[in-house]
Amino acid sequence: MAEGEEQLELKFRIFDGTDIGHRTYSSSTNIATLKQRILSEWPQDKSVAPKSVNDMKLIHAGKVLDNGKTLAESRVHIGDLPGGVITMHVVVQPPVAKRKTDKNNADKQNQMLCSCTIL
Repeated sequence: MAEGEEQLELKFRIFDGTDIGHRTYSSSTNIATLKQRILSEWPQDKSVAPKSVNDMKLIHAGKVLDNGKTLAESRVHIGDLPGGVITMHVVVQPPVAKRKTDKNNADKQNQMLCSCTIL
């Protein structure tokens, strides 16, 4: 850690109001690293749980934080917060697999039909 680097006290609130991961982090901490820590500390008794860091979104001040950025790059600062603890929300949202619908299948079949002339 570089001298003079800002230290941020963070906690993460999951869907049911439970807070996890409450500790101090360096402002140079990567968002993907935070997600890995959250994943490792996720309560086992919850019905909704992420399977990977890609299933989670961290939200701070109404913005979804990008995995490739650090806390400093994401403009997360203590500022004038009473108590100095920043709460981020964790949203579990598994990637949506593309599904073929009946309509898509019917459209494809219509495109493949050929016109035949009977003599």
